[in-house]
Amino acid sequence: MRAVLWYLDSVVGGQDYQRYLAHMRRTHPGSPVASKREYWRERYADADRNPGARCC
Repeated sequence: MRAVLWYLDSVVGGQDYQRYLAHMRRTHPGSPVASKREYWRERYADADRNPGARCC
């Protein structure tokens, strides 16, 4: 059951902000980091600007 929940969380992007934080700490130490709210706002705005393979 835990594996199923982990999989579903990863499909909907539940760990994306944590990966973003790790990336920023690793590759851009000392740079300002977006808050969780700012991160998701920018991510949704980027998805609207670049629809890619979305169906709708």
